[in-house]
Amino acid sequence: MSGILGIFNISGEPAAMEDLQRMAVPLERRGPDGTRLWQNGQTGLGHTLLATTPESLHEHLPLVHDASGCVITADARLDNRDDLLARLSLTENNPGRIGDARIILQAYLAWGEDCVKRFLGDYAFAVWNPAEKTLFCGRDHFGMRPLYYHYSPGRFLAFASEPKAILKLPQVPYRINEGRIADYLVSQLEGLDRTSTFFEDVFRSPPANTMTVTPHGMRHRRYWTLEPGPELRLSSDEAYAEAFLDVFTKAVSCRLRGAGPVGAMLSGGMDSGSVVAVARKILADQGRGPLPTVSAVGPNPETCVETRTIYAALTMDNLDPYIINYDQLDDLMPELAELTWNLDEPFDNHMTLLRAIYLAAHRKGIRVMLDGVGGDIVLSHGSHIARLLRAGHWLTAWREAVGLSGFWGGHYPAWRRMYQGAKSAFAPELIRRLHRGFLKHRVQQRKLRENIRASLISPSFARRVALGERLQTMNGGKPEGLRESYGRERARAIDHNFLIVGRERYDRTASALAVEPRDPFLDLRVVDFCLTMPGSQILSKGWPKAVLRRAMEGLLPEPVRWRRGKEHLGWQYTAALMAYMKEGMRIDIEAKWNIMQPYLDSDTLSSAWNDYFDKSDSARAERVNEAVHLSAWLHSQAWR
Repeated sequence: MSGILGIFNISGEPAAMEDLQRMAVPLERRGPDGTRLWQNGQTGLGHTLLATTPESLHEHLPLVHDASGCVITADARLDNRDDLLARLSLTENNPGRIGDARIILQAYLAWGEDCVKRFLGDYAFAVWNPAEKTLFCGRDHFGMRPLYYHYSPGRFLAFASEPKAILKLPQVPYRINEGRIADYLVSQLEGLDRTSTFFEDVFRSPPANTMTVTPHGMRHRRYWTLEPGPELRLSSDEAYAEAFLDVFTKAVSCRLRGAGPVGAMLSGGMDSGSVVAVARKILADQGRGPLPTVSAVGPNPETCVETRTIYAALTMDNLDPYIINYDQLDDLMPELAELTWNLDEPFDNHMTLLRAIYLAAHRKGIRVMLDGVGGDIVLSHGSHIARLLRAGHWLTAWREAVGLSGFWGGHYPAWRRMYQGAKSAFAPELIRRLHRGFLKHRVQQRKLRENIRASLISPSFARRVALGERLQTMNGGKPEGLRESYGRERARAIDHNFLIVGRERYDRTASALAVEPRDPFLDLRVVDFCLTMPGSQILSKGWPKAVLRRAMEGLLPEPVRWRRGKEHLGWQYTAALMAYMKEGMRIDIEAKWNIMQPYLDSDTLSSAWNDYFDKSDSARAERVNEAVHLSAWLHSQAWR
């Protein structure tokens, strides 16, 4: 996960090398293998390298194309390299020394701005075209690689892999976006949009978008929209599983391309377990391995399903496992505590388990970690039960509802799933008509009050940032229900902002330790395939991700393949770290109380504070954790 940066002085003033150097410094943790800067006239580009593919060892960025004068900087891994090399006639020389950035640049020269429609993989890049005085930037389909920018019309544009690099420029205003602080305190608002950041004048370039900047202005263009193909009809469940495994194996194989060892997270769930099962088999078939894995367990397998299932997953061969335990965090200190106190965004406060995994991988010299984050959304069954009811398959719907209730431990009974499904199937128009009027307003007001009561946010601050309007924006644009196809419904779910901000959180957490995350479930081929499958392959006899479970037969241990529920240990790791840092947290909150007062309700915070620190009430720990990380983040901004 390299770092990229650049300045385009639209006004014509020369780009200052000193500005590029300022921007590069905070990105060197992402790319510790070397920093290179290029400047010519009004434009400058930079790159901080994290060498994670064999080709990146031979590529020096920014890269200048001598004939055209075009220059590229990129953070990229292309998965269709061979196809692009052939189409661009780049196969005559040693292709193993041709980097992915050069391929992107040649594609731009050949196909212009439409080049992005031909790329498969994870990327963020910028190309300077001096003949047209144009800066052209692109970001991958699902936002695996970040891209931020500041634009001052008629003056300049600055871009980088992280906001802090842009904010190093004295000409960029440094103003905190208080709306994002409200989004943090009311946590479900993290995915409010695709562009805002914690700073008023720095923005995220959305995934699947290009950005073109000329002396005449800026243009954003969405180059790709997730569209489901026609439903795939195969002869049997086994045929679907075989077809899925074929495309999934290709996705995992692409992500095993590395300049050094590629590791993987291994939890006790289906998603990361399937990634590991396929990856270690690929390596074994190639005479390579073992696959390094990092797993986060609890102290007692007898009482923890997640821990017990992780140990079952570790019985797979061709693995080199490393295990961390929230009861033994001393082994990861003091680095884990330091990372936790210095977050790029407060939203990352609950990423302790992932931070511990990336820290362990970093210490083992692993620069690439596979994960299965996208599995839950890509293989979500959505409204399958409601659609069964609408089609008249009541008995099948009931069986699925009973099976799901059993899968989740009976917490949500089958009759309630049937009731909700029937309501979606047969009364959506009536409900929509009611919601358009008085009922909708009352529901929104009630939800607003509930959100304020459940959080630490100050009511006066909530009014100041128009929290009600932000919640309304978040809750607007609902899917069209059963009026749209099953494939389109699931495409909307995959394209939701929550997946984007989730992947961005993983990037921030991993890049702090010079580790690159890769997710085979967000391979475009896997997503396209999953959208064509009928609901019976996603949910079968109450088992979610049915096609994945069938595909993993003989690859993944049975206790993992047929595990019920989804217990995880994320909060236990955060709680354990809080206990480790408890005294420091007390001192921190006392010292920074004033800095939080404009945003937090003092009575609510005091109550949570007393319950946690004086009464050892762990139920209030989450609110205290939120306050501590907000105070630390605000303090870091005050001392900029």
